Amino acid sequence: MKKIILSLMIFSVAGLSAQQVVEDFQPSSTNGPNRQYPMVNSQGMVRARINAPNANSVQLDIGGVRYDMVKDDAGVWTGTSAPQDVGFHYYQLNIDGANVPDPGTLFFYGASRWGSGIEIPSADQDFWQVKNVPQGSVSEVFYWSTYTETMRRCFVYLPNEYYTNPTKRFPVLYLQHGGGENEYGWPSQGHTGQIMDNLIAEGKAVPFIIVMDNGQQNVRRAGQEAQAPQGGFGGQRPAGAPQAGQAPQGGQRPAGQAPQGQGGQRPGGFGMGGGGFPDIIIQDLIPMIEKKYRVIGDAQHRAMAGLSMGGMQTRTITVANPTKFAYVGLFSGGAISVADVQDNEGYKETNKLVFMSAGSEENPARITQAAEELKNIGINAVSYVSEGTAHEWHTWRRSLYQFAQLLFK
Repeated sequence: MKKIILSLMIFSVAGLSAQQVVEDFQPSSTNGPNRQYPMVNSQGMVRARINAPNANSVQLDIGGVRYDMVKDDAGVWTGTSAPQDVGFHYYQLNIDGANVPDPGTLFFYGASRWGSGIEIPSADQDFWQVKNVPQGSVSEVFYWSTYTETMRRCFVYLPNEYYTNPTKRFPVLYLQHGGGENEYGWPSQGHTGQIMDNLIAEGKAVPFIIVMDNGQQNVRRAGQEAQAPQGGFGGQRPAGAPQAGQAPQGGQRPAGQAPQGQGGQRPGGFGMGGGGFPDIIIQDLIPMIEKKYRVIGDAQHRAMAGLSMGGMQTRTITVANPTKFAYVGLFSGGAISVADVQDNEGYKETNKLVFMSAGSEENPARITQAAEELKNIGINAVSYVSEGTAHEWHTWRRSLYQFAQLLFK
């Protein structure tokens, strides 16, 4: 992920000539209401501005690089970055050595805290833009976990047809975020609702429900000592962050020891196979969704996918429960191997698709090779490489766009 990295690299663009910086800056699409800054220009440069008259030093920290900002006579600091890769970036300001969010932006949960984010426009961003098409809904849903004996929260996307066709039942995709993020990631940074509304309107995807839960917390069974939550349900949110009951940023939408599975011992580790989340999704989340919503509750109409850490969780859970999910997607989340499925009773009989993706700047050869090896044993495996991107949200938006078109057909 494009997380904020404290870097030894410090730059100033003060020396850039006027010819080197195209002065066509526009307010970012991720700005708060009536906020002019930060801005982005046609070169992908970011310009930030903050009023800090008593500060001695202010820097813009984005993409692992710090850029010195300059103070004017009114105490307002302004700074401009070098060109950034297209897509979504987490970033921050550094004021006299303290890292703080930029008050000009909406807040996003990433790098294990609420903070600033900015979108660098891309040539192919049309697929996740809000359009005048039939709109589904993204709703905040609370449910009781029998595993933790606490309330948990997820977000649920319902396609427009869920409301217009009240007798129809729908397939379900369980979609997981990455490390340092939470259940807000996909509906907010990922623009899940917009991607699906547009695909369905264009006839490229069948309507289905998407459930986005929090897999980041190292949860424990009730009665066991738990580690501090990683920004999930119950955590304090700063001003500007989405509040309880409020739809995530990305366009307001209408309301609308644990079991081991059948695939053998699950690998342990924080957030991957241990920590309780595999148990929560199987014994709490899926039953809740299938009771609350009009779904088709069988493996042939159930999918799971995730990005990065969420892809690793997807591999762990689907390999350990081979007859639960017919469709599997790993977005920059490693690969499913022949060893995972060859002698895994029920996997090949149940599975209809293994989809693996990565940015071209990651390690795409690994997933393309894994897909070919799976095809050789009769698995319908697809690899997708997002050109010109790395371990970042633009890779994962594109991956969802491709994956969704292959589901439940």
